[in-house]
Formats: sequence, C-alpha cells, structure tokens
Amino acid sequence: MPQRVTVQRVGTTLDLLLFRAYGRRGNTSAMLSSAYALNRGIARRGTVLPLLTPVLLPDLDTSKPATKRAAVNLFGDT
Repeated sequence: MPQRVTVQRVGTTLDLLLFRAYGRRGNTSAMLSSAYALNRGIARRGTVLPLLTPVLLPDLDTSKPATKRAAVNLFGDT
C-alpha cells in the first residue's frame, strides 16, 4: 500500500521525498516513474513542491535485490 506523506519543508522535491523514504535501495528511476503515476498532475506544481502538498509514495519493490556497482579508480590501483 502506498505511503502518504505531506510536504513539510521548503525546497522539497519528489526525488528528495523518495530518498528520505527509501534511501538508495531499489531502482530510483522506476520509483520516480511510479510516484508520478500515483500522483497525477504533481509535475504541474513544479520541481519544488509547495508546502502541505500531499504525496503518495510507491511501495519499494523488494522482489529484486539491490544491485552493486564496481567502483572505478581513475588513479590506478591503490
């Protein structure tokens, strides 16, 4: 079931709400797409959401494990 939150701070974006709720777990672009689908018309409010805007956050897809990415060292092996 989607989690319902209300924007409480100036400067809050949908990305920031998702990060606060889920951190870096899961596919962030898919979560953002799901959040836009759950909140029809929210993009018309602008990048920074107005105070007291109600937002439904999508459920985190736990069926797929988080992926790990190899770190790249630009300065050779250390």
